[in-house]
Amino acid sequence: MSHPILDVAGLTVRYPGAAQPAVRGVSFQLGRERLGIVGESGSGKSTVGRALMRLLPGAEVSAERMRFEEVDLTAATERQMLKIRGARMSMILQDPKFSLNPIRRCGLQIEEAYRTHVRSSRAEARARALAMLEAVQIRDPERVYDLYPHEVSGGMGQRVMIAMMLLTDPDLVIADEPTSALDVTVRLQVLKILDDLVREKGIGLIMISHDLNLVRNFCDRVLIMYAGRVVETLAARDLDRAQHPYTRGLLAAQPRIGGKRAPLPVLQREAAWNEDREEMA
Repeated sequence: MSHPILDVAGLTVRYPGAAQPAVRGVSFQLGRERLGIVGESGSGKSTVGRALMRLLPGAEVSAERMRFEEVDLTAATERQMLKIRGARMSMILQDPKFSLNPIRRCGLQIEEAYRTHVRSSRAEARARALAMLEAVQIRDPERVYDLYPHEVSGGMGQRVMIAMMLLTDPDLVIADEPTSALDVTVRLQVLKILDDLVREKGIGLIMISHDLNLVRNFCDRVLIMYAGRVVETLAARDLDRAQHPYTRGLLAAQPRIGGKRAPLPVLQREAAWNEDREEMA
């Protein structure tokens, strides 16, 4: 990978009072590709995304290297991050109920996100917001623009969030379970939007998920996380040939349509997994 968008080495995140770090020595590079980060709840995958965005107040974040294009994220000031965060790096959060302002109309929030980073008139920002709502497959953008977050469904709220995060044409998008609130048809539409951004605009995409089938079919590479560490890195197409017992255990625990109707195996954890450290791919 000659010119990665993101270069991370030895990322560690500690929360005050915690017995051990939430993220330990995570290393990876991201090019203009779709990178999946997979693991069970508590594995540290969402913490990695928030650490890259510098959205962990109170936590101790350290790294040997954490570079986004020409910017050293470990040394960047908050003033510098305000120019990067939301403009060049965006994060699509999992639940719009906790991300959208409940007392502001959806369209005005999208508009505000655009005007925060781009000098524009109110009319231009409104036009951009409406166009982006249409791009995320909202059929009546004018109507949704004037609705409050509690007046839209969970899936529509998620698409509003996605529109807001993609409005500034960022170079890096971190998507934390972006399709979890969507039905199957809308999920495919949203994944196509993200896929088009990678293919046509050459952005880097990090897809944080617990859904192995999603990353297998959508991503180019996958990082498997366990207890704050990356235990395995492999091409998404090779997921069924994973070597680490934790990855194999996750795959075995998936229910399969048409498969044997026997109880799914329980993942047997080993203390040694906490000591393994995957070398950077």
